[in-house]
Amino acid sequence: MIAGLCASVLLTSGRTVGAENAVIGSIDSAGTRSIIMRAEPSAELDSSVLGRIRNIEGIEWAGAFGAATDVQNRAFSGGTKVPLRLAWSEDWRPLGLAQVPPGPGDTGYGSPPALEDLGLADGVGGVKQTSGVELSVVGGVDVPEHLRFLEPMLVAPQPLTAPGEVGILVVVAERPDLVAAVAAAVTGVLATSDPTKVTVSTSEGLASLRALIEGQLGTFGRSLTLGILAMTAVLTSAILYGIVMLRRKDFGRRRALGASQRLIVALLLIQTGLLSLIGAALGTTLALLLLAISNDPLPGPTYVVGVATLAVMIGLVATLAPALNAASREPITELRVP
Repeated sequence: MIAGLCASVLLTSGRTVGAENAVIGSIDSAGTRSIIMRAEPSAELDSSVLGRIRNIEGIEWAGAFGAATDVQNRAFSGGTKVPLRLAWSEDWRPLGLAQVPPGPGDTGYGSPPALEDLGLADGVGGVKQTSGVELSVVGGVDVPEHLRFLEPMLVAPQPLTAPGEVGILVVVAERPDLVAAVAAAVTGVLATSDPTKVTVSTSEGLASLRALIEGQLGTFGRSLTLGILAMTAVLTSAILYGIVMLRRKDFGRRRALGASQRLIVALLLIQTGLLSLIGAALGTTLALLLLAISNDPLPGPTYVVGVATLAVMIGLVATLAPALNAASREPITELRVP
């Protein structure tokens, strides 16, 4: 019964929980928690905004990017042009760079598409702007999901102390439900000359979708789990009561030999507990193997351990009433039973 309980819960509500976790994990990715603010040159938004938003709670990462300037490989003329942006941030790890970029901001890093367009197969070389200003490209960057809209990406990291005009400000909230609040807080400290020249794009709608999915799938999973647990508890209690009645003569002998009521109860609970542990392990293993074979999303380890623990507790609780009944019977009466 316990093995069937664990297998049934994991193959039904467990599959639902796994699907829910997969969907929520996709919604919770950095791309769906990002806030993108685009400022026109007349807005006069500069890199000092990063210092003003530093103390706003709920921000996981923030980066500022300047206006795009076309550059091409300086080794030959007529090459493909790639947009170059100055960039500011306190944390360069999302782009795969060192925490503090080397140099005074006169080096660039490009994504694979940008380096390919520039003809820099080795990831290093020189580029020049149409105005003649040159820049050394010294390596590549990993473009995270929330910055894919900047592809092909070529950035020149700047020290925070170097002021510059910002065209795009990207802020990643810690959680989807914080997107709206963080966007409002950041907008309030932009300190632009004309706020109407700044457009804000958020994924607030995905946060609402997340709550809806979590609520509906969670309610379905809980209802199904409670139903299976209640049915298993009733069936286990009935089966154990029948076993106790069949063994009442054995319990009568134990009582006649001096066994206390507590010993009888403890004996039944220990027997049932061991069998429940074995059943929970078998049922859980079988269910996880079936889910893996069918390529269904697996529930988290916390959920699996919780179901197994709850199943064992159900077995012990269902045993308690039959055990008390067995312990309360009179030895003389039970020994007279043929």
